Amino acid sequence: WRDRPDKRIYVWFDAVVGYLSASIEWARRSGDPEAWRPFWQDEDARGYYFMGKDNIVFHAEIWPAQLSGYNGVGAHGGTPGPLGTLHLPHEVVSSEFLTMEAKKFSASRGVGILVRDFLSRYDADALRYYLAVAGPETSDTDFTWAEFLRRNNDELVAGWGNLVNRSISMAAKNVGAIPAAGELTDVDHALLDRSAAAFGPVGDLLGRSRQKEAVREAMKVVADANRYLSDQAPWKLQDDPARRDTVLHVALQVVDDCKALLTPFLPHSAQQVHELLGGSGTWSAMPVLRDVEDLDGGTPYSVITGEYDEEQATWQSTPLPAGRPLVPPTRVFKKLEPSIVDTELERLESAGG
Repeated sequence: WRDRPDKRIYVWFDAVVGYLSASIEWARRSGDPEAWRPFWQDEDARGYYFMGKDNIVFHAEIWPAQLSGYNGVGAHGGTPGPLGTLHLPHEVVSSEFLTMEAKKFSASRGVGILVRDFLSRYDADALRYYLAVAGPETSDTDFTWAEFLRRNNDELVAGWGNLVNRSISMAAKNVGAIPAAGELTDVDHALLDRSAAAFGPVGDLLGRSRQKEAVREAMKVVADANRYLSDQAPWKLQDDPARRDTVLHVALQVVDDCKALLTPFLPHSAQQVHELLGGSGTWSAMPVLRDVEDLDGGTPYSVITGEYDEEQATWQSTPLPAGRPLVPPTRVFKKLEPSIVDTELERLESAGG
């Protein structure tokens, strides 16, 4: 680096090429060696690169410069390489820095979250939710175990999980299936319209890489649905089963909508809710770590991949079929004990953090 002889860029100069080479490798493994091309060459394809702000320069300057050189674009001219013209990044989405209990993440000092270690004690969607709703999207943010506990218990368990559990529990107990809706009131219509309309603003926010605002907007629908259930009190309508079933049908429809709205943030629990609502098959497919042989005779290694052809997830409100059988649900989210805060802080201290 001419102005900073103490800096070296050779690692990242090589590393960013991995975006293209991994795409080509995936295509080779898929059985269609040309399958990578639509992502890199179709007119409507867009490349989004997600990273921390310290990696902006490599993705906003170095990688575009490499691609431009390959494409034969620039002051020296030229023609594209043998793969053809490749798209430059459409958007570089960078987050600010995340610290942990006011300390900088450091593997050598034991400050951080090791995924396998975390998953041995907590659910993946609990961490996904925390990072989506409280992560360092536009400003540096501090991860604390106390805030992780609060977000999990007050928002996931008491909010979204509570809506899922009590809606399906009441329907399973009283009807044994998704109830048929009778005549809808203005209050019913208002919630259904609110839920169906949320796909627009949430999708727009995701399209602009505003994950924090998007998940908050989705959780507002959850709050509205919980308020609706409390106000309509279907447990008090045993003498009016038609109205009780209508309220439960509306609540379950909104649960299904919220499942879809929250799928980008909580894919694992979205699959659980899909099954609790009597759905079959794969709603949201999950990536898997798979050991593979090197295609060119090298050393075997692991890749993150997945099977997404059978995924049913859609970005719209889909009417629930009345009469689909329901069984009493299991809890989607686990309530955490306050003691985990001290336990995790002690673990951090003992690790050297």
